[in-house]
Amino acid sequence: MIEWIVAFYGIQVIVIVILLIGSWLIWDRRFKLRHGQQVPEGFSRTKERFIDPTTGKKMVVYMNRETGERFYKEE
Repeated sequence: MIEWIVAFYGIQVIVIVILLIGSWLIWDRRFKLRHGQQVPEGFSRTKERFIDPTTGKKMVVYMNRETGERFYKEE
């Protein structure tokens, strides 16, 4: 009986760890795809600017008017 309880909670812990690692990787990839030095085609510069709180760098926002997607470029 104890083995079943340990296995039940052990599987839950493993699933939670896998979900946490997977979500961290997806979030990181999602953020990195949206900024850089080369502005993709179809994006136009907006008046929006901000300072990235994690790096302290000034960023300019570009937007694709067709899809609504935003791109962040370091100024």
